[in-house]
Parts: sequence; structure tokens; C-alpha cells
Amino acid sequence: MFKSVLVANRGEIACRVFRTARRLGLRTIAVHSEADAKALHVREADEAVLIGPAPARESYLDAAKVLAAAKATGAEAIHPGYGFLSENADFAEAVMAAGLVWIGPPPAAIRAMGLKDAAKTLMIEAGVPVTPGYLGEDQSLDRLQKEADAIGYPVLIKAVAGGGGKGMKKVERAEDFADGLASARREGQSSFGDPRVLIEKYITRPRHIEVQVFGDSHGTVVHLHERDCSLQRRHQKVIEEAPAPGMDAATRKAVTDAAVRAAKAVNYEGAGTIEFIADASEGLTADRIWFMEMNTRLQVEHPVTEAITGVDLVEWQLRVAAGEPIPLKQADIPLNGWAMEARLYAEDPANGFLPSIGRLEHFLMPGDRSPYEASDVRIDTGVRQGGRVSQFYDPMIAKIIVHRNNRDQAAADLAEACGEVEVWPVRTNAAFLKRCLDHPQFVAGDVDTGFIGEKEADLMPRPLSTEGLQAAG
Repeated sequence: MFKSVLVANRGEIACRVFRTARRLGLRTIAVHSEADAKALHVREADEAVLIGPAPARESYLDAAKVLAAAKATGAEAIHPGYGFLSENADFAEAVMAAGLVWIGPPPAAIRAMGLKDAAKTLMIEAGVPVTPGYLGEDQSLDRLQKEADAIGYPVLIKAVAGGGGKGMKKVERAEDFADGLASARREGQSSFGDPRVLIEKYITRPRHIEVQVFGDSHGTVVHLHERDCSLQRRHQKVIEEAPAPGMDAATRKAVTDAAVRAAKAVNYEGAGTIEFIADASEGLTADRIWFMEMNTRLQVEHPVTEAITGVDLVEWQLRVAAGEPIPLKQADIPLNGWAMEARLYAEDPANGFLPSIGRLEHFLMPGDRSPYEASDVRIDTGVRQGGRVSQFYDPMIAKIIVHRNNRDQAAADLAEACGEVEVWPVRTNAAFLKRCLDHPQFVAGDVDTGFIGEKEADLMPRPLSTEGLQAAG
């Protein structure tokens, strides 16, 4: 094992990686922008290096500055976290070319899964089911229109290099196709420098099911079961859970087997996630679940997988990057209980979920009230009371995670935990999260990706002054 690790990231994920690295006796190194000079991840590291001004493109996204920091501090390995440079194959190659250990998948795997059309072609060859659609090279309006007509409406137009919902357009009618295509192309060009698109059948009751996979340099690939990330707002995940509600053993085996085949097809190493879309109109069945994409990094929602398996995924990342084999065989990876995670954002639901920035004058998380008692709620955060929420970065300030014996108890306890959040004057979505978790349809497990939009009247803020100190909305 290497002796030191630099985390090329900030906030919650940097703190998360440092926690495991310290337990393993590694020297921890942070990088930070000027805006993050007093941030929690800087204070928690053994050493920290300023790498530039607040804008991410001048600091966290500047690969040369990150590598210079690694050289200056004698770092032996680099962990990219998620976001920023985590799925940048060129950066991964530069890390290895500098003689450092890259804690992530091979650059070739990152590239293979980076473009949606190429990835789907690869998955078809590997025997992984993919959503019915068109991903051909002919990008003319006439050909794309004909393919959409043949698939049947509604269809989804997706930028081939897209992500996070960008470059994605739903088209309900043939006469609206040309406008939807033009819009998707513009977003693809502006966000990713690539106007090409693919077309998929739009699933009317979609569930977002993903499988955590892990590979090592000895040819082994395993899965750590599935997660359900269907509770989303505008394609952004809000609440995640593991396992997936309504997933029977036969369907679980089919989906996890497909995920392992997908990872093996690109000789995958390290932590990755195979994302599937399921048509839940008739429940979860193996013949109605299709490959969507692969995330070649650790996911934000990895704690729910850690909870049900008892595995520290960051430790596995570090050990596998050091050349060690995966610590457990597939048959020895357990699935115990039920875990849920809620993403706490500094945003104002009453004002269109706009980010809320400023100093955290008051910041109290579940369990903070009783410092003499061990809390059974896990909090992953990158901020503390007195810290600041910056306009320059993602507004997620914490993840609240519970692990219980069953789903009903997990949902109830996570709702209670969200109700205990106290943040001021920065506004958060804590009360919104609680209303989602308390909703009878969510409690029943009857959720698809359209849930928040359909239940907006139930979930949006109630009249002012009813939300308590958290001012969450």
C-alpha cells in the first residue's frame, strides 16, 4: 500500500476519503481554492495546498495544478472523488504518467463508457439489454425522424456525451420532433462540445435502478447489489435507497449479472456503477430493465451500499489501486437490512430551488443535540457551523443516511432525521425531503422518476413560519 493520498476534490467527498485513509494510516493531502481556504476538508487533511481562485476551472478542474500539488507534497496516489476530474481519462493518464497511483478505473474504461452511443454498442456486444432505440452514425433529420417514428412516441432524444439531464429532450408527437432535436443538439454542443444524439423509447413509468460493481487488476469483477435512485427532481437524485423496492431474487440476479458482464466488457477496475432504466408499469421484471449508462467513479449514494454490505468502498478503492485483490468473493458479500440516503442541499424550494449561499451561523445535524450518545444516523458532510456555502460549487452540504432492518423503519427514521436538521440563515431542502419521505406513495414504495413532479402540490413549502428553525422549504 502507498503511504500518502491526495484527494483532487473538495467538500463532503474529500472528507469521506480522508476518514478511511486516516484509518489505514495514510498521510492525507488536500487541495483547495481561495474560496475554500478555511473549508472542513482543508482542516481535516494532514497537509493542504492552494491551487487557485474560486472558480473550479481555475482550481479543481486544472489538472496541471493538481499534479503540481501532488509533486510538491510527495503524494504517492491521487483519489479524484466524484465530479470535477473524476471521469477525465486524460487526467487519469497524466497521473499515471507522473508515476503516481490513480485511484480509479483504467483510462480506456473511462473512454469506453464516456459516450452513450459507443457504450450502448459495447453493451449489446456483451449481451447486456439496452433500451430500444437508435444510436447510428446517420445524424440527418430525415433519418432520425424516421427512427423516432418507428420506435413510437413518446421518445427521448439524448446527447451522446450528455449527463445530468443536459441535452435530453422528451418528444410526445412526431410534429414536435424537429424542434426537440434542435434543442438537444444545441445543449449537447454547448455543454459537451458534441451535437450528436441518440434516440430511445421513452419509458412511461421509469425507475432508476443501478448496480454497484467493483473490479480489480486480477480479473475479478463483483457486484454489491442494487440501489434505487428513482426519487429525482429534474434528473437530479434526491433520495436513494438499497435494495430496490419490489426487486425479487430472480430479477436481482438478472440485473446484477448483466452489470458484471458490462464491467467485464471494459476490463473494469475499481468502483463503478452500471445504471439501468426499468419500466415499472407492471412491476420490476428482468425483461423490462435496460442498460442506460455507466458511471466510472464512486457515486454520491455509495453509503447506502456500504450500509447493507458492511463494506467500506473507499478502502476497497485504495486497496485495489495498490494492486491488492478484492477482499471478498461474490458469495460472501451480504445484503443486510435497508438503507436510505437523503441529499441535503443549500437551496430554497420556495424560490424555485435556487441555491442559498452564505455563512452557516447555525448548523445542527441529527445526533448533534446529544453529544454523549452515539447517533445511529450517518452524516457525511463537508461543512461545519461557521463555514460558508459558496456560489462557486455544488450546493449539496450533507448526506443523511440511515440503516434499519426494513424499509418502513428506514423511511420513518430518515424522515425524522430530516426533521431534526437546523440550518440558519442559509435555507435548505430538509423539510422538502421530509415531506417526500412521509408521503404515503413513497412509503408504499410506489415511486418512479416522475413522482416529485406529479406530487408537487403535496411536497412544496407550506405557508411561511410553519417550518421551524431549519427554514428549509
